[in-house]
Amino acid sequence: MSQDPRAARSATPYWWEAAPPASLPRSPLPAKVDVAIVGAGFAGLSAALVLARAGRSVAAFDAMNPGEGASSRNGGITSGNIRPSLDSLIKRFGKETAYAIEAEGKVARKFLRDLIQTEGLACDYKLTGAFSGAFGFDQYDAAARTAEGLGKRLGIDICAVPHAEQHSYVGSDLYRGGTLRMDIGGLHPAKFHAELLRITLAAGAAVHDHTPVTAIQREGETFRVTTAAGTVQARQVLVCTNGYTDKALAYLQRRLVPVRSRMIATEELPPEVMARLMPKGVMLSEKRQMGFYYRPSPDGRRILLGGRDSSRQGDPLKPTLRLRAGLAEIFPELENVKLSHSWFGNVAMHRDMVPRLFEHDGMLFATGFCGSGVVWAPWVGSRAAHRLLGAEAGKSAFAFRPPAAIPLYRGDPWFLPAVLKGFTLQDQFAMRRARR
Repeated sequence: MSQDPRAARSATPYWWEAAPPASLPRSPLPAKVDVAIVGAGFAGLSAALVLARAGRSVAAFDAMNPGEGASSRNGGITSGNIRPSLDSLIKRFGKETAYAIEAEGKVARKFLRDLIQTEGLACDYKLTGAFSGAFGFDQYDAAARTAEGLGKRLGIDICAVPHAEQHSYVGSDLYRGGTLRMDIGGLHPAKFHAELLRITLAAGAAVHDHTPVTAIQREGETFRVTTAAGTVQARQVLVCTNGYTDKALAYLQRRLVPVRSRMIATEELPPEVMARLMPKGVMLSEKRQMGFYYRPSPDGRRILLGGRDSSRQGDPLKPTLRLRAGLAEIFPELENVKLSHSWFGNVAMHRDMVPRLFEHDGMLFATGFCGSGVVWAPWVGSRAAHRLLGAEAGKSAFAFRPPAAIPLYRGDPWFLPAVLKGFTLQDQFAMRRARR
């Protein structure tokens, strides 16, 4: 049976071509550690790095190859988005917390830039700026007002881009203007994880891959961490599993919903096409709930586009076709372009839709990044480490109560197709209004 010509050549992440996740040399488990970390993605490694350099004995455990989950599958856009609007944050958490969350985004993006530059991490990082397209003039006017307020409050370089000027950033007629924010860029996520792993191991932290944690029990002032390879006694425990949380952490699993996010990569495009469609090489997104995020590949030869995937089992063709249709909607000339890769990974959503650092039963959790983990996972992971050290740097606007449990949910997101369909209908209604 021949492959559908609309499908991608490969179902593995494009990023793995240059930096495939790999197993580490096997090492025996220590009997005792100061800190056991569950998860060796961006958050877990960022925490392990801080702790190891502070002289703590650290063991991080991952059920897969380090970074094989979301850390090496995402779009590599350093957005640091917070999904609820400022008004929604104020209503939910109060004005002081809402403004603190907003302000911490600026600090977290700078933290990531400084980490990459100071540590010399070779991950194709570029501070390109990011354009977000608006649908209809009403949405553009609202986005322009939001950008003006954000620029004044935080002193960041952000502005409205009217429809007449949007071709300077994206070669598409789909939008009616948008906003440009210059403190956002792009990196190669698999290379970033590989480099973060390198410096974390060099700092003295131990990372045990293919070693899932099966149980954690509190024993007085310490914890018994049971893994597939044996048991470790830990003075402190940090959980950073995010979208790959399983039933061994049932308390967290009831609060996080794993949502598939899928990406496609085109085959290499002619230089003149890339120059026309992405003239400044900025990161790109849309102002709709089921919209797409997209970008040039680090070498500037392909377009990578991502969005939500409502499938729950296997690797069906339909989600790839949805992204292909979205790419053609933005760039009609790419309707028949060949795809080199189509892949998915889990992001972790929850009822608050705000990243979180919280404690439960003596353990610390750094999780719930809601699709913006490139910025938030290293930041919240590092804040968690400082919190375990009792340092002032452990303070964060995200350190408050745990996300609420989801009724009738025990890890199987049976309701997701209906939820995503609802978002799609809302977008369709908004698009109809935008055409008036």
